[in-house]
This record gives sequence, structure tokens and C-alpha cells, in this order.
Amino acid sequence: MSTPPTFPGATAVSGLRVYDWSAEDGLCGGSPHIHLACTEAYVVVGGEGELHTLTVAGIERTPLRPGVLAWFGPGTVHRAVNLDGALKVVVVMQNSGLPEAGDAVMTFPPEHLESAAGYQLAAKVVDGTDARRRRDLAVEGFLWLADAVAAGDPGPLTEFYRQAVRLRSELFDSWEQVVDAGALAAAQRTAEELKALREGRIDHLLGAALRVEQPPEPERRAFGMCGRLDRYELG
Repeated sequence: MSTPPTFPGATAVSGLRVYDWSAEDGLCGGSPHIHLACTEAYVVVGGEGELHTLTVAGIERTPLRPGVLAWFGPGTVHRAVNLDGALKVVVVMQNSGLPEAGDAVMTFPPEHLESAAGYQLAAKVVDGTDARRRRDLAVEGFLWLADAVAAGDPGPLTEFYRQAVRLRSELFDSWEQVVDAGALAAAQRTAEELKALREGRIDHLLGAALRVEQPPEPERRAFGMCGRLDRYELG
């Protein structure tokens, strides 16, 4: 029996309907956050919006419309802004499993980043009310960081990075296990297949197979950091 293939490169993919909830600055959208070890990509498939990204170099506002592909690496604070209430994105994420294991850290004000327990309490989501509260808290911290960088002071953003690393430091061993079993294993598998091709072996070709995952029902969409998520089981 053929073994179903894993998703390419041990990446993750999900459908994202960006929140249309208005924040304190009048913009609708999701919770600003960073990834400590993953690159993320947005493939815009519907609606109009903006991607707001913040680094020590400053803030950028990138228009999002169908067909736009935007991606950003670890440390890039990003906020999805929904301008017309209909922004939909396909998210492609490096290192499947790491974001769910704590690689993402939201830009809460500093007092919520002092301990893992405090952060988890602020980040806990049971329903849409919790998701909106969490989003508002992350926007509050994001606006403070953005104002500081705009004023020529990257210190608060630098300290946010340090707090995020301290917050997740106990998870690094488990993250290495995720990468070893995912992205690293996928690269090693390709190397083995290339070797087999050179030697004229076709075992992996004889085991070819198709795999298809259907999206969840609308009422089962998760409350993600940036919007309602269609999550796929790709492992």
C-alpha cells in the first residue's frame, strides 16, 4: 500500500479570514505578533487590506489585494489589516508545528510578558470575546512599540525581543525535535531520493500517492491570532 505524501517541505498551510473587528486606532484586523524561528508567507485570495510590519528599521504598510504574495522572516512584527471586511489569505508557514508550539509571541504590553503564566493568561482564548480582548491587548503593545521606533528609539522593540526569547526559552529543546522530525527529515528524504535516482532505483516512484484535505465546517473555524482559521492536518 502506498504511503500518503507529507506536505511539501514540512510547511504548514491554512486559510485565514482576517478579523473585521475595529481596534483602538480605528483599523480592523488581527493580533500583531512575531515568530522567533519561522518565516511566514501570505497569498492573498480575496478582499483588500494591508500588512503592517515593524522592525528596528521602522514600520512598513504593504497593500494586500488578490494575487499579492508577501513573506517575512523571524522577528518581523506583523499585523494583518482588513480594509473592506473581506480580506482572505492563504498562509504558508515554515516549520509546521513550531507556531503551535509557541514560536509566535504577541506584542502584549511588557507587564504581560514577564512570565509564561502571565502571558498564557493574557493569550487564552475560549471564544470570540476572548479573541477580541487578546487582539486589543496586542494592538495596544504594537502601537506603543511602533511609536517608539518612529521616534527613533528602538529600545522598547529590542526589549520586546528579549522578553519573547526569555518567555519561550524552556521550549527550545522541544522545538528542535519538531524541526528534526519535520523540515530536516523532509530535506534528508529528498537527499535519499536523489541518491536512489542516481542509482536507478524507483521505489519511491512506485509508492506515488495523492492526499487531499477538506476545509472544516465554518462553525469549526479556529479563532487564530489574525482571524478565523481553516486548519489542515498535513502530517
